[in-house]
Amino acid sequence: MSHTNELQLIENQGWDERILVCRNGKLVDTFIVVTERFVVLVDTVINPQTAVQMLDYARPHLANGRQLLVVNTHADYDHCWGNQLFAGETAVQPAPIIGSHLSPPKFQQEEAAAYLAKMKELEPEVFGEVVFTPPTLLIQDKFVINGGDLTLELLPTPGHTDDHYSLFIPEIATLLAADAAEMPYPMARTPDGLPAMRESLAKLAALPAETVLYCHAPVTAGRQLLLDNIAYFNAIEAACRAAQALPPELSDDVDVLTLVDCPWETAVPDTEAWQNVHNYYKTSGHAEQIRAMLHCLARE
Repeated sequence: MSHTNELQLIENQGWDERILVCRNGKLVDTFIVVTERFVVLVDTVINPQTAVQMLDYARPHLANGRQLLVVNTHADYDHCWGNQLFAGETAVQPAPIIGSHLSPPKFQQEEAAAYLAKMKELEPEVFGEVVFTPPTLLIQDKFVINGGDLTLELLPTPGHTDDHYSLFIPEIATLLAADAAEMPYPMARTPDGLPAMRESLAKLAALPAETVLYCHAPVTAGRQLLLDNIAYFNAIEAACRAAQALPPELSDDVDVLTLVDCPWETAVPDTEAWQNVHNYYKTSGHAEQIRAMLHCLARE
């Protein structure tokens, strides 16, 4: 997909007014949380151009002694490639960037450098100025930001990636799930991450959240999406267990959608939104989830 340098502020549709939702095209939503003590940017989008727009949306709230904080939910490009605006030699508005202790090594991987080079070549107008900038305040386990009126609980929710965090704000019963849940489903970076991802989904579903916002789902999805994601993986597990005669590792050319009786239509809600998702999620993506489940079940 092509990318855009535009970042749109989404009209509030019923969530607490201290949360601002910013949208980068069809790719990702990011969030600004305004508390008595801090203005917290949750992720920095895809480049300095989008990050500066996010900062511009936040600036009017940087008054009355409020300090700027940045949180990286994880180290994927659509969540942290705007970090350079807040740390390092290119910083325009220096601020602590809070992120997992597992994130910095990801910026040093050869695959990451190769991916950035590829993106710069394909879309220089979007990614040409990106400078890898890891988080600067590294955390492990649960971390709490005391904002005065609001408490931001940063909760480890590994699975999609091992460095993933979600945020829960108990005073307003609001969960920022990030990529721990998605429409139509989150994807673990490796098959071994699937069990952790399902545990994270269960952990988030158990929270007393009345408002749930995601980085890759409509703002109207609500907490029901957590339950639908859980039900989707439960359906895949049941189908894979029923197909016990299958070998645990299947080559890429094996049609698992035929071998495992779990058609997309029966694994998700029978609604227009779910049945009309991009065809990839119904076919190749769905098959990849089935392969990951078979991999995990074989190791029980």
